[in-house]
Amino acid sequence: MEKAEKIKISALQMSSVVGNVHKNFDKVSAILSEELQDRTDILVLPEVWTVGWSCEDFTGSAEKLEKSETVKFLSELAKSYNINILGGSFVMLGDDGKYYNTCPVINRQGRLVGMYSKMHLYSYGGCAEGSFITAGKEPVLVNIEGVKIGLTICYDIRFPEIFRAYRKAGADLLVNMAAWGLKKPIPWETLTRARAIENQTYMVAVTQSGLIKGEEWNIGHSRIFDYTGNTIAEINDQKEGLMTCEINFNDMYIYRNSYTILKDIRESYEVKTL
Repeated sequence: MEKAEKIKISALQMSSVVGNVHKNFDKVSAILSEELQDRTDILVLPEVWTVGWSCEDFTGSAEKLEKSETVKFLSELAKSYNINILGGSFVMLGDDGKYYNTCPVINRQGRLVGMYSKMHLYSYGGCAEGSFITAGKEPVLVNIEGVKIGLTICYDIRFPEIFRAYRKAGADLLVNMAAWGLKKPIPWETLTRARAIENQTYMVAVTQSGLIKGEEWNIGHSRIFDYTGNTIAEINDQKEGLMTCEINFNDMYIYRNSYTILKDIRESYEVKTL
């Protein structure tokens, strides 16, 4: 498949209703009907938008892939809007009886063409994702109409190794789909931008917004960065809606050819201890 020159991409920020899949389906449908622009190629959703960030609700909302209401819902959206969808994530009950935080990838025809299960599970500061979810085993690079996309979910952002592996495998676009906490603004702002800069790659960082429960909030402020770290689209603070922009890959390829930074990577960084 030939490389794409340009794409139009949208990412959806929303405040999920905790534990209510069907209300969240309705929210996504309403936002798209009001804000999705014509001739958009790819839509990106946030992590566990189906149930919100509530680990205690994960297993109760889990879906077998072959019977997944979420996959069916996204498939119908893809066909209705003629759009490819990176489906954020839902909790999938695997054939092995374990639960996975999984991103489904749906093409314009509504067909499931790939999946990525979150490799790094956040279990700190009162959060216990690892007590409910099993870590995925491998990174997944998907080719959507000539665009090679590296998929990551939330806490994966703290591990630059997975992003560098995607870049070495030919990634044109990196995506992080998150439900990021309001109390951690510096890592969200810094690491999402850094992944774009160090890999000379467009980067979509989309997260949930809104109240989770008690005094816990999602951070909001989703952004799309270009290959130099400039913000080219964003949704400020807690607003629900879409951010949309056109991505020009030719500009990125020209930049990479002028600044061949990755060629300077050494084969070994074995540390000399004195």
